[in-house]
Order: sequence, then structure tokens, then C-alpha cells
Amino acid sequence: MSNIPIDKMFGDRLLLKPEKPEIKRKSGILIPDDAQERPQEAKVLLVGRGKLMDDGEFVSIEAKVGDIVIYSRNGAFVVRCDNEEFLIISERDILCKKK
Repeated sequence: MSNIPIDKMFGDRLLLKPEKPEIKRKSGILIPDDAQERPQEAKVLLVGRGKLMDDGEFVSIEAKVGDIVIYSRNGAFVVRCDNEEFLIISERDILCKKK
């Protein structure tokens, strides 16, 4: 992977790298790039400090660097750098962590 275009995340935001979609089905059929669904799985690359509460305390983010997560498509902000796509997303838009 190339260099990450961001060095620090703020608040409850995470930087994700979408997983590459499978271009070949188990049946052997190849799927063209433009017909593939955008993946909803991504690897966590950077994690912010956490959510700032009204009392001034931070609640840390549950996801950790290296986790594979499933996220809501609607909540992601896309960043492109050197022909690679990264996502910035709030913790509330992370649906779950894969085993």
C-alpha cells in the first residue's frame, strides 16, 4: 500500500481503506469493474482520539487500527490519493467488526 495521505484523525473519525471486491465469482464468471458493488468492508488505518462528551471527557473509539469493519455507505467521505481510495467516517457509521 502507498503512503497514507493523512497523519491524524480528529474526534470520533476513522480513516479506512476499502477492501478490494472479488472480481471473479465462485462460478468462474468475471464481473466488470463498473458492474461491481462498492464494498462495505474496509481496513481501519487511523483512529481519532474519540468522542468529546459534554463533561470534557473523551470516550475512546472501539475499532482499532488493523480491524476489518463493515460500514454504512452513506456516512463515508471519499478521499482519493495516488489512484487509491480512502474513506473518512464517524464511528457511528461503523456497523460491526469482522472476526
